[in-house]
Amino acid sequence: MASKVSGETVDLPSFFADLVRCETRLYNALNDRLRERHGIVTSQFEFLRHLRDHPGARVADLAAEFAVGVGATSKGVDRLERQGWVARMPNPSDRRSSLLELTDEGLQLVDVAEGTFTERLAELIADALKASSMTAAAQALSELRSVLERDQIGTPTG
Repeated sequence: MASKVSGETVDLPSFFADLVRCETRLYNALNDRLRERHGIVTSQFEFLRHLRDHPGARVADLAAEFAVGVGATSKGVDRLERQGWVARMPNPSDRRSSLLELTDEGLQLVDVAEGTFTERLAELIADALKASSMTAAAQALSELRSVLERDQIGTPTG
């Protein structure tokens, strides 16, 4: 079914299908490369990168950033902690939560994995999109994400 968007006709179901299938295929390809080279998957890499860039984050902060339930996020952090990549520290302002910190091993892992992640993503996108298309896509997705987050659309309840 085509819909009018800003004066142009867009097949929204096809747009959605393309968006989701591209995300899934990119995610899976990145998963494969990260697992092969570093023994981690994309979700673990993303958690580690967020914790590196946001020291002292809590499980709830990760859940909000990735639009994932708190329970699933906590289980993911448990796995990272068992691997020795993340440590839970007491939260001095709220004893019900912990602050998350990367260990030295976690920091080394995310730093080296980031090179692999970026290299593989560039390989996957380079042949498919020209720079101008990439810039337009990045801008459009950033704007869409901002509106969805601002209006708290698609936020998990658990």
